[in-house]
Amino acid sequence: MTIDNTTPRKIHQGRNIKRFREILGIKQETLAIELDVTQAYISKLEAKEDIEEEILQKIAKILNVPSDAIKNFDEDQAVSIFSNTVNNNDNASGNSLYNFCPTFNPVDKIMELFERLLESEKEKTQLMKDILDRLKQ
Repeated sequence: MTIDNTTPRKIHQGRNIKRFREILGIKQETLAIELDVTQAYISKLEAKEDIEEEILQKIAKILNVPSDAIKNFDEDQAVSIFSNTVNNNDNASGNSLYNFCPTFNPVDKIMELFERLLESEKEKTQLMKDILDRLKQ
């Protein structure tokens, strides 16, 4: 059995509204109040594959997203693009901290800073002694 990848997949606009709403942290009740409808209506709307253009435009405006984003967003395609662009050796994978391999010894750098700090303190101490000696004269 072969899968035909040439036929375009149908975008589920209601599911996309739900995704965008959840990403933005907006509850169904809040969206319902903004649209002047019931929460049950929003629930039914999110279950619909196709949504009337006028309602889609209103929802897009409330969510502050382009209506085309709701019409065209395909999660499977987005996941596929993401999977093909990020690999385990890529710093964008979130593991860059674990892959950090400095070209210097961090302990040596700390010791170098400590020695410079110590030298600075010695200079300050000497300067204070010189000032005190001048004041005694």
